[in-house]
Amino acid sequence: MKNIIEKFKNLKVLVVGDVMIDAYLFGKVDRISPEAPVPVVAVSKKENRLGGAANVALNLVSLGAKPILCSVIGDDKEGTELIQLLKNNKIGTEGIVVSKKRITTVKTRVIAQSHHMMRIDNEHTENLNPSESTNLLKKIFSLLKNADVLVFEDYDKGVLDANNISQIIKKANELNVPVAVDPKKNNFTSYKGATLFKPNLKELREGFRDFSIDNKTQFETVVIDLMKQMKLKNLFVTMSERGVMITDGKKFEYVPAHLRKISDVSGAGDTVIAVASLCLALKQSNATIAQLSNLAGGLVCEEVGVVPIDKKLLIDEVTNLGL
Repeated sequence: MKNIIEKFKNLKVLVVGDVMIDAYLFGKVDRISPEAPVPVVAVSKKENRLGGAANVALNLVSLGAKPILCSVIGDDKEGTELIQLLKNNKIGTEGIVVSKKRITTVKTRVIAQSHHMMRIDNEHTENLNPSESTNLLKKIFSLLKNADVLVFEDYDKGVLDANNISQIIKKANELNVPVAVDPKKNNFTSYKGATLFKPNLKELREGFRDFSIDNKTQFETVVIDLMKQMKLKNLFVTMSERGVMITDGKKFEYVPAHLRKISDVSGAGDTVIAVASLCLALKQSNATIAQLSNLAGGLVCEEVGVVPIDKKLLIDEVTNLGL
């Protein structure tokens, strides 16, 4: 698999979806507020990181690929900062639409002594207006013809809706560009015709149908029904401590999770879809997609906060496991 990771270099990936700034306030708690029964966090460090679809792009850069991000952000201070963060991390911004009608999403996490204390979200989640959607589609269609793979990263923040999703997938299929999807609840069944659809268990239950994960037959029936309804080529389900499952509708492959010291699961899904999409672009088998993505997602869970995968660590892990 080391050879596969090396082939990720310079693959062109179009990432479409909701982008945001993941802001962090790191500090220490040593007293309770006299004003209310809450801890007082003495902030020692502030940090802004790329989040949402931008974190998928950051993972792709870390793996050696060349992502271009397509999204809509606000015409505000946070939007300007986001653009600068993208440029600093060598992520293409040609697909970014700036709108005066929206604000840039910021998720602020308060962390003390490595414990996640609180999250504060500043966002608008309504769907794009017709003008914003048209401008975004123009950018995507002009960039798609040069892409090796397209990734949808949906965070239910309004950039993606049933109408623009169907148009983008139709265009990608016409150009024979494989489509990988990391869905959320609102648009869950809108990604008809995708090459690889990657929900987690919670998203599969909320977006399609409830089931018992302990009942393998019931689980696989739900998966097959979803694939038929959405005309999916492959479905890849991440199952936390249970590992992952991937299927083409005929063969089901289960890969168990590796034993790890979990610090923070934030951003693990972004890492998984980044690795899976690159494997898809290289026409790798489902078994390879599942094994490599599962390893990468587990590695980032050992870090605090949303961080991209370290390519060297991934190669070391693959080598140590003899994969």
